[in-house]
This record gives sequence, structure tokens and C-alpha cells, in this order.
Amino acid sequence: MVRTDRECVRAAPGLEFAFGVELVLDRPLLLGRPAPAAETAVVHVLGGSFAGPRLRGRVIAGSGGDWAQVRADGVLEFDARYLLQEQDGTLITLRSHGYRWGTPEMMGRLARGEPTDATDYYMRVTPRFEVRPGPHDWLGRHVFVGTGRKTAAGNRIDYFMVS
Repeated sequence: MVRTDRECVRAAPGLEFAFGVELVLDRPLLLGRPAPAAETAVVHVLGGSFAGPRLRGRVIAGSGGDWAQVRADGVLEFDARYLLQEQDGTLITLRSHGYRWGTPEMMGRLARGEPTDATDYYMRVTPRFEVRPGPHDWLGRHVFVGTGRKTAAGNRIDYFMVS
């Protein structure tokens, strides 16, 4: 049975802002050019904070980082893992995969740390959260998407829960 456009619109998921993370990142450690990547870099998390309607806390310094690859087509592919600590002490593992891409000129500006507008490039992530049973275990029962932008200190990522 084929669904009608009207049925698909009713089934379309919604998005609810959950929280935003401000990451402070170290300088990338460039690992070279393993195939199929044009370049691989490890970027350690130096710290940061997060806040939203249901969560607030800090990013634990030194708890992880991003193993990013710049593909031959110029797309930066994220593979990040680090720890969040909610203000009540709860530890949350954040694992995230995503992409950042734009025109060659825009990617050059981002690489040089020049000011940019987040609407001039694409930066999206799909996170997974691991948390013990308790007041924040809802994180492990929902799908999330994140929109990001490069900042002077690292990255800002806003996470939205898919309803």
C-alpha cells in the first residue's frame, strides 16, 4: 500500500531543542593521509559547557575528542566521543558522527579560523548518549540530530530530540 502525501505529513517527526554544547578544542594532531581520507586529525576536548531546558553541566576536559577525516571530496567527517557531567553529577557519554562541508573557499576560511556565518556551510551530527538509569536516561531512548558551527574556541552544537 502506498502512503499518500497527507499521511506522510502527519507521520513526519518533530524536533524539540534539548541542549547546546560549547566545546573548547585543542589544536588538531595531523596523522597524515591514510586511504581513503585526504587527511586524518585527532582533536582533543579541552572542556566546555552545555545547557538547555532539561540539562545543564560541563564537558569533562580530557575525556575524549574527535577523530576527524577530511575526505578526498573535501567533506570533514566527524567521529567524536567525550563525557558530559550534568550539574547533579550524572555522567553522560556522548558519541557523535557527522559532516561539515562547504565551498573550497569557505572550508579554507574555517581552517584558518576566520569569522564565518554558519549558514554558509553544512555542519550536522547524529549523537548517541549513554547514561545510567535515572533522571537523564531519556537521552538513551530518543533519536537526536545536531546542528553545529565553528567557534573561536572550538564548536557549538545544538541538539534536537526527534519526536
